[in-house]
Amino acid sequence: MTLVHRVLYTRPIISMQDHIARGGGKGIGAANRMEPSAIIDRVLESGLRGRGGAGFPAGRKWQTVAANRTPEAPATVIVNAAEGEPGTFKDRTILRRNPYLVVEGAIIAARAVGADLVVFAMKRSFGGEVDRIRSAIEEAEDVGWSEGLQLEVFEGPDEYLYGEESALLETIDGRWPFPRIVPTFRRGLQTAAAVDEPAPPALVNNTETLANVSRIVARGPAWFRTVGTEQSPGTMVCTVTGRTRRHGVGEVRMGTPLREVIDAIGGGPQRGRTIKAVLSGVANGIITESMLDAPVSYEGLADVGSGLGSGAFIVFDDSVDMASVAAGVARFLAIESCGQCSPCKLDGLTLTQRLTKVCGSEAVSHDYDVIRRRLGTVAERSRCYLATQQEQVISSIIEHFEHEMAAHVSGAAPPVEPELIAELVDIRGGTALLDERHRHKQPDWSYNKNDSGTVPVELYSGARPPWQA
Repeated sequence: MTLVHRVLYTRPIISMQDHIARGGGKGIGAANRMEPSAIIDRVLESGLRGRGGAGFPAGRKWQTVAANRTPEAPATVIVNAAEGEPGTFKDRTILRRNPYLVVEGAIIAARAVGADLVVFAMKRSFGGEVDRIRSAIEEAEDVGWSEGLQLEVFEGPDEYLYGEESALLETIDGRWPFPRIVPTFRRGLQTAAAVDEPAPPALVNNTETLANVSRIVARGPAWFRTVGTEQSPGTMVCTVTGRTRRHGVGEVRMGTPLREVIDAIGGGPQRGRTIKAVLSGVANGIITESMLDAPVSYEGLADVGSGLGSGAFIVFDDSVDMASVAAGVARFLAIESCGQCSPCKLDGLTLTQRLTKVCGSEAVSHDYDVIRRRLGTVAERSRCYLATQQEQVISSIIEHFEHEMAAHVSGAAPPVEPELIAELVDIRGGTALLDERHRHKQPDWSYNKNDSGTVPVELYSGARPPWQA
């Protein structure tokens, strides 16, 4: 069977008693008998990599945070449950099935890095998942898991950048989600620091990453490595949406061919159609049909010029004009840019405008030249990865589907609407529900009829965020 169930349980775990009956709590029990450094060593040896996008080794991250804490400034653990990558619904699915697994992993992480506070950072729009976590925290406190540790839930905004780890900390600290330059392992939450003391370091881990921790600690690194690849051990919870027979979330062994993942979770392409391309979220190069046998692993997808990211696979079949996909990606990223880095916002908006003209078959060769030039400047002086996403994703679509772009510029292709690229609200009955509001979101992050012409960082800096009211 392609699908496995290490992290993604087959049925919802409805109580702490149910979780313990299924083997839960063994990770915390093992961690309480170990020195913090031994816990970190176990995670290091397992080869667990962050499941939130970049795939950074979790153990090395824990090691760095532990080394930067002091007795006067204990670390903070932040559970990044602010899922917002287009095409992904894995973290919310994990929390719906078994939030206790994530709470257990976060408490173990806190013991390992010397933290006295754990914050579960979620979006306020994730009402059901927020309730599940709050309930799981209360039950964890009742059974004594969190002794000496404060557990909190933070409900933040829907903005895409809220999921960027330094912007996440800014938001929890009462500001807008504008990324920092200082790394989180050096400066964490200011609100967690004593008056006139430097902010303690923060460990920021994704929901799925922490869901793996309990069993690694209880069963050992060798058990974790019994599936997956040498560089990408374990499993990955993937989301498949787009032009497939159904949409859904499933857990697969790392190294499973992408084509097999799409078949197992999405049922393959719609009847009478063939797959043309797949987006791995909006952070990695396009995957063409000829690459579909690439292994779903960090190294496997990197080898074909893409990346695993958060395991979000948006499938496009042979009915889709890839110029519309390029325009949709450009618009999403340009709208969600905060404007701290001018090229990111301004070049991103120019790319959106010109690619929309291409879709409308109104572009001329000069527009195509502008697109190529702006792709070369959009990521200049960027402080987060968003601008690089514009450069990499759009460039890869143009590289692989230049004939479709050229057909629009020459007037040979009929006009098409830009594809809606947006976050998922839910998956119901095998159908993904996209955030349709994004069609009307302005570059200043408002939903007003007209854009103010001011970038978010200028418009909102110093202003009290509405989610803090």
